[in-house]
Amino acid sequence: MTKSVQSLKESVFFEPTSGFSIDISHCESMPQAVLEDSTLIEQCLAELRSLESGELVNQDEKRMVGHYWLRNPSLSPSPEIRRAIEESLDSLKEFAADILSGGRFTDFCLVGIGGSALGPQLIADALAGPRPALQPHFLDNTDPIGILKVLATIPDLSKTLFIIISKSGGTPETRNGMEILVTQLEAQNLSVSDRLVAITQPDSLLSRRARDERWLAQFPIWDWVGGRTSISSAVGILPALLSGIDVDSFLDGMAFMDHLTRAESSRENPALILASVWRAMRNHSIPKDMVVLPYRDELLLMSRYLQQLVMESLGKEFTREGKKVEEGIAVYGNKGSTDQHAYVQQLRDGLSNFFATFIEVLSDSAEWITPERASTVTRVLVDRENTSGEYLSGFLHGTRQALLEKGRPNVLLTIPALNPYTFGMLLALFERAVTFYGSMAKINAYHQPGVEAGKRAASAQLELKKQVLEVLRSAGEALSLFEVHQGLISSDVGSILARLRKLEADGQIVSDQNPSLFERKYRIEIN
Repeated sequence: MTKSVQSLKESVFFEPTSGFSIDISHCESMPQAVLEDSTLIEQCLAELRSLESGELVNQDEKRMVGHYWLRNPSLSPSPEIRRAIEESLDSLKEFAADILSGGRFTDFCLVGIGGSALGPQLIADALAGPRPALQPHFLDNTDPIGILKVLATIPDLSKTLFIIISKSGGTPETRNGMEILVTQLEAQNLSVSDRLVAITQPDSLLSRRARDERWLAQFPIWDWVGGRTSISSAVGILPALLSGIDVDSFLDGMAFMDHLTRAESSRENPALILASVWRAMRNHSIPKDMVVLPYRDELLLMSRYLQQLVMESLGKEFTREGKKVEEGIAVYGNKGSTDQHAYVQQLRDGLSNFFATFIEVLSDSAEWITPERASTVTRVLVDRENTSGEYLSGFLHGTRQALLEKGRPNVLLTIPALNPYTFGMLLALFERAVTFYGSMAKINAYHQPGVEAGKRAASAQLELKKQVLEVLRSAGEALSLFEVHQGLISSDVGSILARLRKLEADGQIVSDQNPSLFERKYRIEIN
């Protein structure tokens, strides 16, 4: 065996049953020190065992972290939790089967934000194909124009099932989308309650509303499941079932990756390998961002999904002991080979502040592609010798080589085909890597104080709007920014200006249109 082959062998993990592999040979020796730190690796594995056994590892919120139980309920720390998971999955399957066989609905519209929407969107894009059982639509923001655009794509509201997802039951963006949908249904004289489904924590505000209004159904998401890791809960499973996706295979793939990542040898544990790469890149003299490059159109949303999973989990100011560290990895990406014509130029020749994560799918097939369709596209020779898929593979490995030539580190994840099982493996791999990285960095990967701070600040902005209107109303005359600020001296002047401009744009106030924002005068128009 040549030295180069031996070196590659030491840098590649391959699982023969599934055909999954991870190749870190283009990372030089940077992750090796982490992988060889036996004390650190044992700490990671010990903390994983504690997490899976039901300890309160999310100390800040006094919660267990149990998303791994969802694909293997036998791991649950109590019979009650195991029974709840199994009964929920059975209920989801029964409900979806009734919906699909009933013929009443042709589409479903999911209303959620963050993990409550990204996961279901990713599953639909990756696995549903062009003709899903029910056509999915997603309202994932409180942008009124975005809501209108989504509504415009729904052919018939009377044949649409609406899934409202909010773990807390009070997420403002989700509530806003729901209320607009209710208004739209009522405007068409359509019944509301018998076409709405809730996914929320038991006895939340949303749960009580669904119960009191006799919604079609509701399914639980428990406090030990975080939004960004909820894809294997009802949040991801119900939309997948309604799209006609094999959720048992998906969950089995996740469970198999969970099994692989319990291996005590760091070289035989793919999540430890991946987390070690992340840790080495974060500790580099120039901390590096993660660029996600899936070479398959169906995985376009992978970078957005991983952006939340990684950045919300690992972007923390303090360690669990209270030491300020400002931890985290920035994540962005698109898809190959589109990236050949976008930012790969900078990746190769510009700032060396990143590492790339390539995702390769070997087979140019999908479960929804018939042999007849395959013969007209995937098997067509585009230049007498190569198919378009062979070109895609060439671009992937050519880009890897081009980055290697400039010393730009990258990781290659390979699956033999994109199907529910291998897709489940991929997602579980990243979830487990997040868990291990949290242990390596000694941070709580399962709370999100920054997100909560943002929510509080948003509420303060809405309160400021009321105060600005009250100042204008009390004045009885037009006021400048300076004069409004005098009435709200403790408020940020930039925020006051933003409220004034938004109020004017919405027609709630008018101005004299002075070309200077700082001299312009605003008033409430009396009709």
